[in-house]
Amino acid sequence: MNMTSVFQTDCPEVKVPVPLFLTMGLVSLGENFLVVLAVIRNRDLHSPMYCFICSLAAFNTIASLTKTWETLMIVLVDVGQLEKRGSSETKLDDVMDSLLCMSFVGPISSFLAIAVDRYITIFHALRYHNIMTMQRTRAVLGVIWTMCGVSAMLMVRFFDAKFTMICFVVFFVISLVIICFLYVYMFMLARIHALKIAALPTSGVGKCRWRCCSTRGALTLTILFGTFMVCWAPFFVHLIIIMVCPANPYCECYRSLFQLHMVLLMSHAMIDPGIYAFRSAELRQTFRKMLLCSNWKPCS
Repeated sequence: MNMTSVFQTDCPEVKVPVPLFLTMGLVSLGENFLVVLAVIRNRDLHSPMYCFICSLAAFNTIASLTKTWETLMIVLVDVGQLEKRGSSETKLDDVMDSLLCMSFVGPISSFLAIAVDRYITIFHALRYHNIMTMQRTRAVLGVIWTMCGVSAMLMVRFFDAKFTMICFVVFFVISLVIICFLYVYMFMLARIHALKIAALPTSGVGKCRWRCCSTRGALTLTILFGTFMVCWAPFFVHLIIIMVCPANPYCECYRSLFQLHMVLLMSHAMIDPGIYAFRSAELRQTFRKMLLCSNWKPCS
């Protein structure tokens, strides 16, 4: 997956120290695994929104694990313990590339599912539990993970074809437009609905609180999505440059920053759990119990 330059350019490739990659991979792996474990262990978090957040954290875990694994292989190659072009190493590299591609498509799909879930929560509050049942949530997650697995294998198998990268970028852009539209639409209508509910008698207070909590949840996920965009946009620009100007020396200067783009991707996996913990009281409480071994049988 390291698409470094093969053309002459005045811009040398920027190298990131291996220990930095290894440290970031291990930290993000631990953080996201903690989120997945928290959602699994706490029954109060077994709701559609947290299931989608758990899916997002699981994809981040795969990305962190894959990058840590790849970094360790690079270290072993450098010390002569692995052959760079051995058959087993090549197969292992294909597996890692598939997992990495899966972790590219997965977060986008998870954010799309989360945006739809928040839309239903805010504007169909009374019917939410009938629309977003756990059975349907599991079905959506099954579709997401199956689609990501199949697309990852196809991307690795046909990565040299420009059509593959075009499909990947188009999928990213379309998902981005849909997510942005849903969030803008949500916040605009939520404000209008809040003003209408405020004019109702006291009986509307419960609904108002529900909408306020739902809007806060949408705001949290907007922060998550904004972080995702900042960290992932340079990588997608990298892919577009490969397709549009593969031999241009100015484009090569941008492509020489590939390892910095990977650092941003790994930073995203590290930042997400911090946003969960800061914005969600339920997750904060669960993390506290897990880390302090409070009311958890395995720690007794």
